[in-house]
Amino acid sequence: MQGLLYGVKPEKWTPPDESNQLMVGLSRTPMRMQELDRPTPIRDDWAVAKTRMTGICGSDAKMVFMDFGDDFGDSALNGYFSFPTVFGHEVVADVVEVGPAVTTLAVGQRVVLNPWLSCGPRGIDPPCPSCQAGDYSLCWHFTEGPVAPGIHTGTSSDAPGGFAEFLPAHESMLIPVPDGVSDEVAVLGDPFAVSLHSVTRHPPPPGGKVLVYGGGALGTCATAIVRALYPDVAVMVVARWPAQSALAEKLGAAVVDPFPVEQLLEEAAAWSGGVLQKFGGTTLPMAHPGGFDVVYDTVGTAQTAEIGVRLLKQRGTMVKSGVHAPARWEWSPLYFKEISWVGSNAFGVEEVDGLRMHGIAHYLRLAEQGRIDMTGMLTHTFRLDQWREAFIALADQAQSGAIKVAFDFR
Repeated sequence: MQGLLYGVKPEKWTPPDESNQLMVGLSRTPMRMQELDRPTPIRDDWAVAKTRMTGICGSDAKMVFMDFGDDFGDSALNGYFSFPTVFGHEVVADVVEVGPAVTTLAVGQRVVLNPWLSCGPRGIDPPCPSCQAGDYSLCWHFTEGPVAPGIHTGTSSDAPGGFAEFLPAHESMLIPVPDGVSDEVAVLGDPFAVSLHSVTRHPPPPGGKVLVYGGGALGTCATAIVRALYPDVAVMVVARWPAQSALAEKLGAAVVDPFPVEQLLEEAAAWSGGVLQKFGGTTLPMAHPGGFDVVYDTVGTAQTAEIGVRLLKQRGTMVKSGVHAPARWEWSPLYFKEISWVGSNAFGVEEVDGLRMHGIAHYLRLAEQGRIDMTGMLTHTFRLDQWREAFIALADQAQSGAIKVAFDFR
């Protein structure tokens, strides 16, 4: 089968814009198209699926763009990856082979991937307390069992992902797609579940105001979730590119540009009812009292964190779901306003409408019912052999208008 293997000698390629650091990283990325062995079930309770569509996650893009930052070598997560591997965990696929112990799947089923390589897929019994609670992304055993180290599909050398024609998965990792839900809708299940986890675990108060920092896939999903599940809550989105702004407005949010930062602070504080305290010089102002109850930071840079805490109410909550390279930021508002800064790591079993089920299953249910409409978020699709063009679209969103980009294998 054809697949994009990461962790190999890169091909020579000249970026079309050498002033764009993401494109420069793309020219050096250790990934190339290769003929690979078709996977087989890793254990008797695993299956093999044929890829239909695979979205490019922001974490995939960071690896491909080599966008790690200067301190990446000290990351506490470095031991949770094994290479070479095939990226791609936002997958819609058809089941084409099942192991002899599989009881919940049938050949021919269309499924969405739940990518976590937690206790169940690793054959660890009894499962750890996190897995028993449905918090698969917090599993204790990502480096144990018969599967090579890796937190999810595409980060383990034994569990290649959807940047290839076929991929293996444990039966618990494949969630059936209702017939009325298209591939283009289903492929958004993973990023939606990420934002569903961050919002429902840290919900806004009734009648509150929230800031969604970022208009990409996670930010767009967070906006849609707040508008659908908490309709009395007002939403402002910090969106950088015109396509992101237009979609945020379509979803019912107010929109503000991230630059210049001083103007962002002024507009966001005025909209939320915060009072900016200005002290002159080059110091950025802080809103005290602030006007936002929750900031959902889907970007995760030092700047987004610093702006978020300056705008939050006292004892407000900043939820970090975006991942970026570490950097210094001025965090005095964090302690001064007694802000809760919490991480939000992917998804698992979530409670919505009084129902406990996997976050991706919630998305498919809400989409089938028409309560969530993410039309417009999937902006670009490419064949796998057009992989450089796909990443160029992400590297130059101002020109391309890309929000979510996916590979189409159909």
